[in-house]
Amino acid sequence: MTTDTLTKTDIVDTAIEAGSFTTLVAAVKAAGLVDTLKGDGPFTVFAPSDDAFAKLPTGTVENLIKPENKAKLASILTLHVIPGKVMASDVSGQRLTPASVNGQALDVNGTNGVTVNGAKVTSADIACSNGVIHVIDTVLMPKG
Repeated sequence: MTTDTLTKTDIVDTAIEAGSFTTLVAAVKAAGLVDTLKGDGPFTVFAPSDDAFAKLPTGTVENLIKPENKAKLASILTLHVIPGKVMASDVSGQRLTPASVNGQALDVNGTNGVTVNGAKVTSADIACSNGVIHVIDTVLMPKG
């Protein structure tokens, strides 16, 4: 694969290169979402760090990446993605409820830093060729 040196890498390759999203990248692969997140986008991804995944109960990630749980895993991961490119400055001082790719609305609160469904954005505005990544400190879980 060749990459134009003038363009940034896509969301998946950016996450791989960062080195702090190994669990997320493994989950994206297990859920069959790599091609989607390498697509044109743009996408805004609220990316849980490896530390965020480590907060989950023991065995949760291992269970989710089993083939029989692919749909559940995809539902969890697509909750972390919204269509379009939303930068931190776009939500500063506001409270928004954008629909995630899985269909559930997110509570994005930019009134005191930025949180998403209560998860704190710890690093914002990591630009990618097909969107933007915001690092969060907690894995979001779908309702119901």
